[in-house]
Formats: sequence, C-alpha cells, structure tokens
Amino acid sequence: MILIADSGSSKTDWRVIHADKRISQYRGIGFNPYYQTSEEISLLMKCDFLLDLVPEIQEIFFYGAGCSTDQRRNEVSSALKTIFPEAKITIDHDLTAAAKSTCGHLAGIACILGTGSNSCDYDGTQIVDKRPSPGYFFGDEGGGGYVGRKLLKDFINDEMPLDIKKELTERFHLNSTVIQENVYQKPFPNRYMASFCRFITEHKSNPYCYMLYYSSFQEFFKQHVMKYKDYTQKPVNFVGSIAFYNSDILRKAAADSQINVNLIIESPIAGLTLYHQETL
Repeated sequence: MILIADSGSSKTDWRVIHADKRISQYRGIGFNPYYQTSEEISLLMKCDFLLDLVPEIQEIFFYGAGCSTDQRRNEVSSALKTIFPEAKITIDHDLTAAAKSTCGHLAGIACILGTGSNSCDYDGTQIVDKRPSPGYFFGDEGGGGYVGRKLLKDFINDEMPLDIKKELTERFHLNSTVIQENVYQKPFPNRYMASFCRFITEHKSNPYCYMLYYSSFQEFFKQHVMKYKDYTQKPVNFVGSIAFYNSDILRKAAADSQINVNLIIESPIAGLTLYHQETL
C-alpha cells in the first residue's frame, strides 16, 4: 500500500492507495519543519489512522510546506521513520505537489495561497524557477497569515470600519492585549493570524474586507508571478483555501494585472493520488 500526504502549516491531507486501488483518507494537523523538530512532528503524527496502517504501508510520498532543503526533508523523513521503519519514504516540497496537481504534464506557473504563500515556474516535468519564500515575517504575501495580520494591525490602529471592529470584538473577545499575546508569546502565530480569514471571507461583500484580499493578492502577483519570464503567456494555477474560497477576488485582481488564472483548487491531494495511482 502507498501512503500520500499533502501537508501545510495548518493541516495535512492523507490518502492511502490500497492494493485493490481502493482509496481511504484522513485529515489531520499540519507540519512544518521550519517551526517544528522531527521529535515534535513524530509525536503529532502518532494518531490512530496512521498507527493502524503501520504493518501494511510499503511506500510513502510526503509533500510538505518547509520541505525545500535536504535538512528539512531529513527531519520529516526521520519523523516518519519512527512510525514506519520499514517503508520507503520520499519527501518533496509542497510546490512540487501544487505543480503536479494543477499543471500535470504541461508548462505553467503553480502558486500556493494557504496559511502561507509560494510559487514556481514549471515546465511540465520539473520546477525551473521559483521565488524566495521567507515565511510570515518577511513574505507570505496573499497567504492567510499575511491577510490576517493586516486585519489585526488595522484593529489595533483603529483603521477599519466601526461595524467590523465591533463584530470582531464581540465574536472573538478581541483586544490589543489578546492579539499581542497570541502573536508574540504563543506558538504558531501564523496559524493564529490566518484563523481570521474565515471572518474576512464571510464579510468580503464589505469593501474593507474585499480590499484586504484584493490588495494582498496584488502584492503576491508583484512579488511572485510577475517575476517569472513570459508570465502573461502562461496559465497560472492555484492551490490552497485562501485562493479557493476567494477565487472571485483572486481572478479580478489577476485580470487587472493581465495575469491568466487557469485552475484554482482547494487541495492538491486528489491530483497527487491520481498521479501515484497511475504508477501502480
């Protein structure tokens, strides 16, 4: 049996391809070796779904956020080895997952807009160019953490409509102290900031919330897509919840920048499952 994972900072989608081609699935917590050690990842992976599979899994394909260097890939591989010591393990970047699932065997630009953001230029076989992805302190334009941070900054500085601030205060018991404690003192501030995107999406008919996304997407295009050669001539594809649930705003921002958006999907896991199923 083959185990496939598509992991972001907030969630991981797991798929199992059984010997009879049957598919089983599970959604669990996300992992990122930039922010977690192999020991921490291993502990979080020890859930019933995975532990029950140990005797049967022969090969694992793990595509994950933060798995862009040998060191980070080795940390994830070590975590998986503690649970699946006999399995053959392949670790790759989440950008590879995005490219395979949206571009297939055709050339295009593949982008991720989830908790964080990233992009690459894909020639139909491999990634030929990619932009720096320095994380939520220095990058992640257009990602959930980036958009949520803009909302929280405006909340603190009283630079949002009064009705939006009132609802945030009542719904989340929000104030400046709560925000700063979660961002500066608790783990995974990117997840915390991204958690407000559900609220922003619910209120995207409000011009203020609409522009939070629109301006963030424009910044993503400027820092990522527009840096690739012949970007106006290539289909630009997206994976991730921020892109998927705000596709109307994303397509508008892209059209205003002469960018040809093709496919927008929430998760690459279905395409990855099909890709590996064909190898059996």
